[in-house]
Amino acid sequence: MTQYGYAYQGYNQEKMARAVGIALSISFKQAMEICSFLRHKKLESAKQILESVLDMKQAIPYKRFNKQIPHRPGMMAGRYPQNASSAVLKILESVESNANAKGLTNNLYITHMCAHRAPAIRRGGRVPGEAKRAHVEIVVEEKSVEKKAYTPKSKGKAK
Repeated sequence: MTQYGYAYQGYNQEKMARAVGIALSISFKQAMEICSFLRHKKLESAKQILESVLDMKQAIPYKRFNKQIPHRPGMMAGRYPQNASSAVLKILESVESNANAKGLTNNLYITHMCAHRAPAIRRGGRVPGEAKRAHVEIVVEEKSVEKKAYTPKSKGKAK
């Protein structure tokens, strides 16, 4: 199999893990909206969001491809992309297992998450046309949580 060229440039092998879904049979537009919504979130919360999308409890907000899309409770235009959410959830679980294999276990944040158009394939039969496909790549990073010490500020002027 050929090597996949990731779009992310600043990859650190000690602190990061990555995974890619190649030629997934999902819509590129839905994949792009999911990626832009989940980028820079914690990995566990991103998985919970996608599971609630699959249960149709939370919608993915559509910011770019939102013509003729109705408003959802608590947000503007949004949808529940079932097929794309399940495919991205599998990639999130894959990148989590890759991180666990490297020893990265806690405080995993999604550093990079993007979707690209995959080559279209022709379909024949009763409904000819092209199939929608997309590549999705995810890079997670282990970040340390720094707790700042509380320092009370004085209310009066210093003399």
